[in-house]
Amino acid sequence: MAYFTHEGQRLAYTVHGTGNRVCVLLPGLLTNQRMQAPLAAALADCGIKAITMDPLGHGESDRPDEMWRYSMRAYAQEVIALLDHLEVAKAVVGGASLGANTKLEVAVAAPQRLKGMIIEMPVLEAALLGCSIAFTPLMCAQTFGAPAMRAAGKVASLIPRKGMPLLGEIALDWIQQDPTPGSAVLRGLFFDRVAPPRKERSEIKTPALIIGHQRDPVHPFSDAGLLAGELVNSQLLEASSVLELRSRPQRLTGEIAEFVNGCWKPRRAQRSQPPVSPL
Repeated sequence: MAYFTHEGQRLAYTVHGTGNRVCVLLPGLLTNQRMQAPLAAALADCGIKAITMDPLGHGESDRPDEMWRYSMRAYAQEVIALLDHLEVAKAVVGGASLGANTKLEVAVAAPQRLKGMIIEMPVLEAALLGCSIAFTPLMCAQTFGAPAMRAAGKVASLIPRKGMPLLGEIALDWIQQDPTPGSAVLRGLFFDRVAPPRKERSEIKTPALIIGHQRDPVHPFSDAGLLAGELVNSQLLEASSVLELRSRPQRLTGEIAEFVNGCWKPRRAQRSQPPVSPL
């Protein structure tokens, strides 16, 4: 794992593989780059340099307590700063949930730095109610129940990880983190906009692979479909569940690798494609 400094804060990243085709991957909200490590390894096996990164307040990056440091637009600037640090002119950028929305902000702020976007589980208008139901209690627990959550973290740190599935490790990482910065992240995200407004999204020309799935109120498939209809150069891929890319990744990683490699080839703009049904 390596680090660079952006606006006085240390940010962690890991480089997987080598080559000129670069793909940056961000994790979901309050998780860490371990979430994207298997996908990064699979892309590296395909000759793609994949870079996983912990945004501020996540994983091994600094975790300040001030809520004003956290927003989707601030996370987009961190991605741009990572590209600057690595002297990468253009890259495909991807991420899940928080990472997906961050990529939309990168496309608005610096479209010239993008070769493509992998947008897994975007959070847009249809997710408003589900996010409120899911994250408001969590924010309250991290703010007012911090001692209990720290005690749970200490217990989680005693659980052996050898042989544990990736999803179990991600869960333990989440439980072990200090709740105070996590509360600041949630409050900061709620204070600022969650995604670019529809007018700005419709002006994005960057090629995009949008991945959604059914039966998740926080990441409704209707948001993925809405975004696919807005972006003029997108394709929509339906996953069987939120777990497919982390538990049975072969089909999706193949589609993602093909998309990333295709971003370095001349391509014509196209409207969104019908969803690909899971096998």
